[in-house]
Amino acid sequence: MSDDTIRLVTIGRILRRRWRLLAVLAALGALVGYSSSLLFPPSYTASASVLLPGVWQDRELLTQAEIATSSVVVDRAAATLGWTGVSGGALRDRVSATATDGNIIKISGTADTPERAQQLSDQVAQQFVTFAGRIAGDSADPEAAQPEALRQLVVQASRRITDLAASADPGRTVESVQTRTELEKLRTTLQDAIKKLDQADPAANKANMVVMGSAPRPSGEAPPTRAQLIAAGALLFFLLTVVGHLTAARMSRRLRTGAEIAAALGSALLGTVDVPCGRSAHRPHGRGPRAVIRRLLGLDVRWDLPTPQASGDEASRKLRHRRVCSRLRDRLPQVRRLLVLVPDGDETARRAAGQLAAEAGDDPRLRVVGVPVDRPLVPDGEGESGALVVLSAGNWTAEQLAGIAGACADAGHEVVGIVVAGPVRDRPVRPAGRHPDGHEPAAAAVGPVLAVGDDAGRGPG
Repeated sequence: MSDDTIRLVTIGRILRRRWRLLAVLAALGALVGYSSSLLFPPSYTASASVLLPGVWQDRELLTQAEIATSSVVVDRAAATLGWTGVSGGALRDRVSATATDGNIIKISGTADTPERAQQLSDQVAQQFVTFAGRIAGDSADPEAAQPEALRQLVVQASRRITDLAASADPGRTVESVQTRTELEKLRTTLQDAIKKLDQADPAANKANMVVMGSAPRPSGEAPPTRAQLIAAGALLFFLLTVVGHLTAARMSRRLRTGAEIAAALGSALLGTVDVPCGRSAHRPHGRGPRAVIRRLLGLDVRWDLPTPQASGDEASRKLRHRRVCSRLRDRLPQVRRLLVLVPDGDETARRAAGQLAAEAGDDPRLRVVGVPVDRPLVPDGEGESGALVVLSAGNWTAEQLAGIAGACADAGHEVVGIVVAGPVRDRPVRPAGRHPDGHEPAAAAVGPVLAVGDDAGRGPG
């Protein structure tokens, strides 16, 4: 396949010629998406926020998020909710927690109804705050008991300072005044140290976690929703169909140029001829349910063939046929009878072969014969001493054409030449003697000049 398979024009050709198949498969994908939505009931997600006052490191916030979804917290929430048939293990997959900016832990709960989703997130948030506060207030740890012992020592020192200040001489001497002043400074310093210790105590901060209100009740389903599944199924089937067409075109081994066809058949290319074809020219005339379905889906027409070019007039097409017949006569030493082999199913080539036979007349005399491609069989000669192969490009592989060449050799026919038939779009017929712009054409610019000009624009005939 040429590089046309990766161009946008190729995708446009797929959309234009396979739109029925694409529409049917997209509808099938939407149906699959709808069926999958029935297997997965709708779910709703609610979120509650917990504020952690104080200064927290990023790793500490991640630790708190893991604690919020731990089995201890979720099991306690499940026991408090008391939903029938729902255990903590089942809820663990429905609960998530993330640390956001501002020292906030966002706890999300998913359930089959908006009310249950709200209850689940609120209850997990409450259990998380309770569990975290219990961890922070646990004084069984020797390291956690040290700050409290220090506070007791400070209180005792403050009382001792008061006793010393009362026993000192109340202001009778300079030394006593200085002593009382130093004792008061010491008391103030100890009290400030205790305040700073309380502010820096992580246990105190952790004990002050606050749930920032009840979780708002969700108003819509959590993704993927039913509409999203339907759209995703339709889009997936559509893309798979387009990719399948591109892959099949890329892997195609059909020959598309005259040089490739001539090499496969082992003969010379005599030229190309134009065959006016309407919309139904490429459609096979099969019957039966399969043919009807293929016709309805547009599968009876090849999509990967380029759009036929606009045809010249009748004179230019006949000129191409005459040139091919002239080259055929040059290759024959004398007037001979030839078989014209046309692959079965190639309607364009069949019409071209009929026009060639009519144009050649008796010099040489041509007899058109259809050849099956799957198991090619060429009839024995009835006075014919050679074969002319007429076919259209882009329909046959090298193996199929080699089979036709082998069948010719088996029947004792030499392939004297090859003619490639190309479909063209016939131009609309204008009234005689009228120019497209409404003026009368000059008498010298009629017919032959236009025919030669059109033929020259298409290369060697």
